[in-house]
Amino acid sequence: MSYHYRLDGGSLAISSPRTDQDTGTYQCLATNPLGTILSQKAKLQFAYIEDFETKTRSTVSVREGQGVVLLCGPPPHFGGLSYAWTFNDNPLYVQEDNRRFVSQETGNLYIAKVEPSDVGNYTCYITNKEAQRSVQGPPTPLVQRTDVPDISWRRLDGSPLPGKVKYSKSQAILEIPNFQQEDEGVYECIASNLRGRNLAKGQLIFYAPPEWEQKIQNTYLSIYDSLFWECKASGKPNPWYTWLKNGERLNPEERIQIENGTLIITMLNVSDSGIYQCAAENKYQIIYANAELRVLASAPDFSKNPIKKNSVVQVGGDIVIECKPNAFPRAAISWKRGMEILRQSKRVFILKDGSLKIHNVTRSDAGSYTCIATNQFGFAKNTGSLAVKERTVITVPPSKMDVTVGESIVLPCQVSHDPSIEVVFLWSFNGDVIDLKKGVAHFEKIGGESVGDLMIRNIQLNHSGKYLCTVKTTLESLSAEADIIVRGPPGPPEDVRVEHISSTTSQLSWRPGSDNNSPIQIFSIQARTPFSVGWQAVSTVPEILNGKTYNATVVGLSPWVEYEFRVVAGNSIGIGEPSKPSEVLRTKASVPVMAPTNINGGGGSRSELVITWESIPEELQNGEEFGYIIMLRPVGSTTWTKERVPFVDSSRFVYRNESITPLSPFEVKVGVYNKKGEGALSTTSIVYSGEDEPQVAPRGTSVQSFSASEMEVSWNAIAWNRNTGRVLGYEVLYWTDDSKKSVIGKIRVSGNVTTKNITGLKANTVYFASVRAYNTAGTGPSSPPANGTTKKSPPSQPPANIAWKLTNSKLCLNWEHVKTMENESEVLGYKILYRQNRQSKTHILETNNTSAELLVPFEEDYLIEIRTVSDGGDGSSSEEIRIPKMSSLSSRGVSVIELSIHFLSIVITIFYCFAIQPLI
Repeated sequence: MSYHYRLDGGSLAISSPRTDQDTGTYQCLATNPLGTILSQKAKLQFAYIEDFETKTRSTVSVREGQGVVLLCGPPPHFGGLSYAWTFNDNPLYVQEDNRRFVSQETGNLYIAKVEPSDVGNYTCYITNKEAQRSVQGPPTPLVQRTDVPDISWRRLDGSPLPGKVKYSKSQAILEIPNFQQEDEGVYECIASNLRGRNLAKGQLIFYAPPEWEQKIQNTYLSIYDSLFWECKASGKPNPWYTWLKNGERLNPEERIQIENGTLIITMLNVSDSGIYQCAAENKYQIIYANAELRVLASAPDFSKNPIKKNSVVQVGGDIVIECKPNAFPRAAISWKRGMEILRQSKRVFILKDGSLKIHNVTRSDAGSYTCIATNQFGFAKNTGSLAVKERTVITVPPSKMDVTVGESIVLPCQVSHDPSIEVVFLWSFNGDVIDLKKGVAHFEKIGGESVGDLMIRNIQLNHSGKYLCTVKTTLESLSAEADIIVRGPPGPPEDVRVEHISSTTSQLSWRPGSDNNSPIQIFSIQARTPFSVGWQAVSTVPEILNGKTYNATVVGLSPWVEYEFRVVAGNSIGIGEPSKPSEVLRTKASVPVMAPTNINGGGGSRSELVITWESIPEELQNGEEFGYIIMLRPVGSTTWTKERVPFVDSSRFVYRNESITPLSPFEVKVGVYNKKGEGALSTTSIVYSGEDEPQVAPRGTSVQSFSASEMEVSWNAIAWNRNTGRVLGYEVLYWTDDSKKSVIGKIRVSGNVTTKNITGLKANTVYFASVRAYNTAGTGPSSPPANGTTKKSPPSQPPANIAWKLTNSKLCLNWEHVKTMENESEVLGYKILYRQNRQSKTHILETNNTSAELLVPFEEDYLIEIRTVSDGGDGSSSEEIRIPKMSSLSSRGVSVIELSIHFLSIVITIFYCFAIQPLI
């Protein structure tokens, strides 16, 4: 070290470096108490660049639209270079764009898709920043050529070109990505056109600096042991190896053998300890692998690896108690059990590493064990204890079960075990653990410490499979498994198809679904139409579809109706879910077969025959263009008149003919037809033709008021003759003034009735009424109106201050007279309503007085109420009075009771006979 060379930490600083003095290769040596190592080599060179050669460069010819590369070819130099190009005499550098690119690795100028404007002279400029110098190359002329050569490539050794090669558009450039050793060789470019052929060759040589394949590792060996180290490196050319110890080259000696990358040292001693380096070198680079060799010499020591304090084993098991003290050289091992030296036997023996192994352990093997280690530097011992436990045995394992879906089952898993050992139960289903702590649906663990039974509630089909009960302790793990088969109704059939459909039949096919572990025994077919209520079972051929039948013919269908079908399967467990519905298809049309029913009619006007029937529902019309056929003739005639009604919803037809006399009987039949033809006719019914309305109004109309809400209308009957028209009954109209636009009610009576009570009227109101006759043709003229006034409203106040006295079976009642308001009817009398408590029949006693006597057997309690009577009707009732039966009064010693009930309060007076006792 001097003013010229200075260490800065581990770095070497050189002041004012000189080319003639400091150029060369440097290495760093690092040293500590364990040894010394050499660093990689560092080469110090000074940056420079020489001038280009002055010879003229060859002209580069290129076709328009092709790419070209202009080579810079830098002169000898050292240091980082930057490159630029000029064009013709332009002092500005060529600017990079989407067609021009200058590589800062090679200095080459790349021009894509050459244009006529690119023709000219190109000059390469190189700058070495470290040397602070720039040089300029000779110009390269670029000219445009018109001939077009064909270019191809090959390898001179005859081997094919690598499959990874890439070509430029003109094939003038060959690119080999990811160059490897097998790609080296001589490549030839062949260019040819109409004028001739030319060749160019170039050799590619592969080289690689060394690269480690196997390094040496830090090694700690005992004194007198042997060391074997091997290092391997790849490279081209193949590297050679040298070995260094603490930075010094290691040469072969009596104990040291060196061969290529292998180092062997026998009979190691402490002085062999140090830092070793394996160096792999070829002409391109040298690399180092470093490792420490430490040679140890010490007495046995258990501090870092003591014997296990407490070992546990089960009866009948094997146990290994390790004894691995640190000792250099390796220690000799012996064992004691308690205070006695342990002798080896067929069951007890010491392993090569010094560990103690006991086979087929018994209870008597429990106790303390001491390992004694000895070598030339001293001895050491260490003690541990062995505890022997009873084995765990599964006494009640799970067993195979065959169950039905929805049942609840218990899979047993019970053990016997050493009381001091904790047992854990784990259940798995088809290899997946059941996490019972999280409360998995359907699964529940039941039982105590030695019982791990698994309950499966409401078992499902997907619960079929293998169940494994695993019993774990700190010493062992054992398990038992069982298969569970869950059987259920079949799954839904699949792929239901309609193979053929006619007017009344349909051929179906399907595939069975899952049998869910119980063979399918039967299939059934269901159908649905827009007119059915849900799905309905249908008849099939064959009638019984067994579990092996996968097609059938559905019969009894209605023509011209849209159907969809589904299939249901059943087994011994039950009926399964239905299949998905088939596609919707319509049966073919046919002649309708259902004739209308309930043929009736009558009424209408003169010269009309009104015919009615119940219309045929759409599902029985059997085709398009459905309608009705009307067949009619007068009774006694032999000729039928035929009419068509082309409306599917029709249920009425009016036949008009001026020759028809009123109320003439006709024979009538109603049939059906559609596009396919005419269908069935109904049976013959007798229907009468229409008639005229009544021609005269009733006479003698009068109105009489009965109460505040009821009046009676009466009139004289109309004597029937051809001039008056037939009368089927009368219609009463009533209103509250003489304008008929405000009619508030109509009431009809049939037959020869000449009076009608009208209820629900307003009190004290004038009502007008009129009567007219009616028949099937309509109503006749109305009678002149008559009027009447309804009575005033009945009294609104109920009877008050009711008093009663009961002696034997005689009940005396009295109350105050009810005074009415001005707009209320006068009180004409009173009604007493009474009934037994348990009977619903009510008896009524009327009186004009404000008192009354009742003779009734009081074997039961009686309920009594009193209300007023007036022209306007009955008034409001008093509150119900409960009269207790005589026996309950006698039991209390009471012979006479008088009760007064006032409007706002109740006063009870009780006459006592022999004893005073409150009556509740």
